[in-house]
Amino acid sequence: MGGLLVIGDVVTDVVALHGQPVATGTDTAADIVLRPGGSGANTACWAARLGADTRLLARAGYDTGEWHRAELVKAGVRPHLRIDPERPTAVVIAMVDLSGERSMLTNRGAGRHIGPADWSPALLEGVTHLHLSGYTLFERPGLELAGLAMREAAGRGVAVSIDAASTGFLRDFGPDRFIRETATARIIIPNLDEALLLTGETVPERAATALSTAYGTAVVKLGAKGALLARNGEIVARAPAIRAEAVDSTGAGDAFAAGFLAALLSGLAPETALENGCRAGAAAVAQVGGRPPVAEGTGRATGIAQELYPIDAD
Repeated sequence: MGGLLVIGDVVTDVVALHGQPVATGTDTAADIVLRPGGSGANTACWAARLGADTRLLARAGYDTGEWHRAELVKAGVRPHLRIDPERPTAVVIAMVDLSGERSMLTNRGAGRHIGPADWSPALLEGVTHLHLSGYTLFERPGLELAGLAMREAAGRGVAVSIDAASTGFLRDFGPDRFIRETATARIIIPNLDEALLLTGETVPERAATALSTAYGTAVVKLGAKGALLARNGEIVARAPAIRAEAVDSTGAGDAFAAGFLAALLSGLAPETALENGCRAGAAAVAQVGGRPPVAEGTGRATGIAQELYPIDAD
């Protein structure tokens, strides 16, 4: 299995699970937990759990950077983490209702300042796949970093994929601009809302085929309805969702991307990889937080990858 390099964010997640609507101007009872998170970091941790040799390039802050580094190492990720001495780590407050759906308040902190100075060509040594979190593109330094990394990856024959990240940031950035700036990528992995926004379509299948025309392969996450895979303008595979009790949707899309990419890296066909993405997403949504659990004192993610995700990790 070739190496995977993820470029993205590390975030301190404050997850609040509330059983009733948030009341304005007063208190609402909630269970509140603190977890390491971030779209890129979550994907890296799930991929490592699934047996991929995974690196993460990210920027954390002076306040919790070393904690984040230690958590990544516990999860089996090789962190290339720049600690910003002037800024705190990004923080997301995720408010999760009884259905598992979440609303987020975001401060991108040090993560918004990742840029070309954080890059080294040595990061691609032993890597056969580069995966970019779309959040990286939404600030000028990160956009320059993404362009540099994608160009160098393409020059070495390294496959490139991108996660579209967020409809709010995408809308401000511009859908057409996003597609233009990421044209080097050959795989895009958006959720349904992101796919519709990027294409202007109103039907999932049309959005998937339109994106596959632009990128070659489009993997559209449909949540409880599974996922679609389109290649070169045609729908070539569908996968049903794996049944799971929805506890917290934080990181489910990140886990899906990891399951899909880890399967590709193991040599499985994209159609089979789609199913593995759904399995990983179901595992994520059934727990609180966006990372796979880690057994204390072992330095390894709990469980055996093949028990949940039937891929060859060798």
